[in-house]
Amino acid sequence: MAISPRVSVVVPAMNEAENLPHVFATLPRWVHEVVLVDGNSTDDTVEVARMLRPSLRVVRQRGTGKGDALAEGFAACTGDIIVMIDADGSTDGREIVRFVGALVAGADYAKGSRFLNGGGSDDITPSRRLGNYVLSTLVNRMYGTRYTDLCYGYNAFWARHLDALTPDCAGFEVETLMNIRAAKAGLRVHEIPSHERNRIHGSSNLRAVRDGWRVLKTILRERGGRVPVSARSAATAPSPAPSQAADQGAA
Repeated sequence: MAISPRVSVVVPAMNEAENLPHVFATLPRWVHEVVLVDGNSTDDTVEVARMLRPSLRVVRQRGTGKGDALAEGFAACTGDIIVMIDADGSTDGREIVRFVGALVAGADYAKGSRFLNGGGSDDITPSRRLGNYVLSTLVNRMYGTRYTDLCYGYNAFWARHLDALTPDCAGFEVETLMNIRAAKAGLRVHEIPSHERNRIHGSSNLRAVRDGWRVLKTILRERGGRVPVSARSAATAPSPAPSQAADQGAA
């Protein structure tokens, strides 16, 4: 590309002041903007974030839940590519180059997978792994996809597809919703190997049974309509070489 795309990174956060120094330290310097969506934190999340990145854009979340936070963050982005990562230190910003590389190479939507070769997780429990497998299999059969990981929050997409992907849910089911809508919209989906790390500080708000049930209801609610062949996941297609993607991002 003659002109490199501008990359916006959306970070939903609530009481993550201790984790943000670790998260922001991994973000590439060539990122166009970082949008922090503050979920009414009672600690110094916003102050710490602004100290770490003076050019930071802060969105004060009006609703509640991760899905709501991402929707507000996406709406505030000005970049050509939008990347969503977590504020707890579990997602590594150094992997952003892989997602951007896949999009520049032709994908519409790049979704992280902990279960491809080169990916992994230090955090997922056996019960959550089984639940993810069952739900992923259900989505693949219902929507004609080939997803290996359904419930992972590290994803990126071209901002021009925002209308098709913008979540209208509140909770952790947001990743599933976006993955399904990418398929229904006929977007070219490319899975990216990603390694999930343990949360550094604090405890997660994720509840396997409660959130698994919400994911299932989302899958069933979104069903209907034929999925175009072009929507099928290109998970087996090779990713661009990291060095090439880095050159494109830094140009």
